[in-house]
Amino acid sequence: MSEPVIVITGASAGIGRATARMFARRGAKLALLARGRAGLEAAADEVRASGGRALVVPTDVADHRQVEEAARTVEESLGPIDVWINVAFTSVFAPFVEIEPDEYQRVTDVTYLGCVNGTRAALRRMLPRDAGVIVQVGSALGARSIPLQSAYCGAKHAVNGFTSSVRTELLHNGSNVHITVVQMPAVNTPQFSWVLSRLPNHPQPVPPIYQPEVAARAIVHAAHHPRRKQYYVGASTVATTLANNVAPALLDRYLARTGFRSQQTDDKTTAERPNNLWHPVDDHKGRDFGAHGVFDDRSAARSPQAAMARHPLLVSTAVAAGAAAVGLVRRRMARNR
Repeated sequence: MSEPVIVITGASAGIGRATARMFARRGAKLALLARGRAGLEAAADEVRASGGRALVVPTDVADHRQVEEAARTVEESLGPIDVWINVAFTSVFAPFVEIEPDEYQRVTDVTYLGCVNGTRAALRRMLPRDAGVIVQVGSALGARSIPLQSAYCGAKHAVNGFTSSVRTELLHNGSNVHITVVQMPAVNTPQFSWVLSRLPNHPQPVPPIYQPEVAARAIVHAAHHPRRKQYYVGASTVATTLANNVAPALLDRYLARTGFRSQQTDDKTTAERPNNLWHPVDDHKGRDFGAHGVFDDRSAARSPQAAMARHPLLVSTAVAAGAAAVGLVRRRMARNR
């Protein structure tokens, strides 16, 4: 594609922000969708500095009308959409019984229905042209749920089921529109500083942690090689998925013992902690949070699993990692008995 038109939801920070920069270096025309104006404008500046063209479209992906209007604006301003990437999400860190019904629905509306709304808007334009790519940003937590993130885990499971259904419909019709999922590991994004949390300590991703550029490279690769059903980023994603297939009950007990502590730092949270569930934090006093979170010193900049499609022999490494993960869980459970 020459100067492809790329739509990225959740483009104001984290994985979406890093992905926009990476496509910009390839000369793409980027439509940046999110709620926060400050983050979007800063992302647009980075895109232009990297050689791309940027269009800022403030959008709440939970509202299908806003998403449809955004898609119309994009095509009027930049041309036909070649790639649509669904990144936007929100979450709540708390035990299920401490999450209010409207909070749970909000996470579902943004993380799951936001993906559905984006996919619908993209397909309405791509199917008549019989061309285009949709990339869903998934998660290892869409295959193996963990405590304290029931709303997010449920939404990511739903994304996988929804995408598989749409993919089989496209295959049935012999369509040249493709849809794929990139399953992510723990990533160092600003979400851990602004997610709604009822934990006593600051929330953190479960190690190992990867930088958002690792995720972005995988998304760019998937956009150019969309025939594969899904891509796995990070050995931890592969190992978690395989371990859950081999020994799910054992993993349940392991996570029940370790999942609460591993998702919190030693730092206490404050009552004034902002959250982005209902309103974008990057509009508060015009602050831009960027692509990275606060865990730079603990985050890996590379992941060989992200290159599996180019190097099939790495699959055997991933399988071995899964087997090792099961063994590790068994040993730790045995020590704790």
